[in-house]
Amino acid sequence: MTTKFWKGHGTGNDFVIVDRHDPLTPEQVRWLCHRRFGIGADGTLQALRARDVEDWNGDPDLWFMDYRNADGTIAEMCGNGLRVFARYLVQAGHMMTAEADIATRAGVRHVRLHDDGDISVTMGTVRIEPDDVTIEHQDTWWSACKVDVGNPHAVVVTDHTTVSGINLDDSPTWQPRSAFPDGVNVEFVEQIDQHTVAMRVHERGSGETMSCGTGTVAVAATMAARTRHRGPWTVYVPGGQVVVTLSPSDDGYQAVLTGPAVILAAGQVDLPNG
Repeated sequence: MTTKFWKGHGTGNDFVIVDRHDPLTPEQVRWLCHRRFGIGADGTLQALRARDVEDWNGDPDLWFMDYRNADGTIAEMCGNGLRVFARYLVQAGHMMTAEADIATRAGVRHVRLHDDGDISVTMGTVRIEPDDVTIEHQDTWWSACKVDVGNPHAVVVTDHTTVSGINLDDSPTWQPRSAFPDGVNVEFVEQIDQHTVAMRVHERGSGETMSCGTGTVAVAATMAARTRHRGPWTVYVPGGQVVVTLSPSDDGYQAVLTGPAVILAAGQVDLPNG
């Protein structure tokens, strides 16, 4: 089964993009994302028309970003992936303007391409939830902030620990387990100055990645709640940096994420049938 593919990244968070009508199977996603036997990526992005997505009730003509984690599981949103998806739509001739709406499982998101190569995406409402959550990692217990960015996050502000020294080879665990029944993205954050932080992340279904767009938004919202500084926040990740701008809303913050997105290659690949 031969299909076209594109490979892209946003601050080192890399994706395989496919443009085909039939959904990828979990086995095909895992194969594509494998860094030895496939193309290699943190996840896949599939370009679908919203009318072809089950349970979609919005504009049927929008492009829909079908995002899958590297382990084949479905995720609601991906901020870096959305920027890469927008770049792909332009280069593939599907998007002819500098701004557009894109459908995701977390709702409709607006993207805007800048002349300097950056792309801004609206991330919807960011909610800091009142639940007490504890992250356990390598025999250390951390108090975490539970944040909803359309997908679940647990943000740990390390205070006196540099994030570069944390080993994220293993997946963190959390208590209570009921706080994240479908898994969680865990961010470890070090404040650099009044409006700058450094972050590392362990993503559910993918492990440590060089960046996580929704994670940077969760971090910025957490820091805004702690410091009363709404930003813009510059967030350094192992793969580069992004900027998050927040504005207050009735139930949290409205966030805009700005950063680079690059298409690295395009080609054809023979997908396995099983």
